[in-house]
Amino acid sequence: MITNTLLIKLKERNNETIEKTKSMLLSMEGKIEILRGIQVQVDIRHGESSYDILLITHFSSMEDMEAYLINPVHVEVSKYIAGVLESGASVCFEE
Repeated sequence: MITNTLLIKLKERNNETIEKTKSMLLSMEGKIEILRGIQVQVDIRHGESSYDILLITHFSSMEDMEAYLINPVHVEVSKYIAGVLESGASVCFEE
């Protein structure tokens, strides 16, 4: 199992932007067959060094994760994220 995590810090760190971003990320659920699981968590600390959202995705293989990255549904969501993103960080690992 491959797990990919993405930390997202938004340009505008308000509830409306956070909720819309969360909704956009979750909109991929059930639309990308190779996506084995998706979880979106919102930061409750709101510290200066905190990120706003954590995206956790699961795949059967690295090949599936690579295919997910170019899937049209993911590409559309990525375009939205690029427009609201201040910074991000990712960690991908095998379980």
